[in-house]
Amino acid sequence: MLRGINGQPVFLDDEDNEKYLQTLKECKAVSEFELYGYCLMGNHAHLLLKEGKEDLALVFKRMGARYVFWYNWKYRRYGHLFQDRYKSEAAESDSYFTTVLKYIHQNPKKAGLW
Repeated sequence: MLRGINGQPVFLDDEDNEKYLQTLKECKAVSEFELYGYCLMGNHAHLLLKEGKEDLALVFKRMGARYVFWYNWKYRRYGHLFQDRYKSEAAESDSYFTTVLKYIHQNPKKAGLW
């Protein structure tokens, strides 16, 4: 999970969502991680992925650097966009994996977005 600094939005419009997903796709090609689910929620994002040839720290560093550079350019701002480091938990059992995947996909409904 990634959260906007001070809870601020990190996805303000469809272009922001599309840019983050494009960045995710580009980084997936380089890092070769498996992406099982995602949810972009305005001020935060949930990703369910499995490490590939690079560890998560490098994956999130690469994605963050690319997206934040573009976001700061677009909105004529500077500085950090994401709060702290990404948060992660290992989904080591099939049942927990399924629970996490359901949580990610149900997040917009629980937030009243659909």
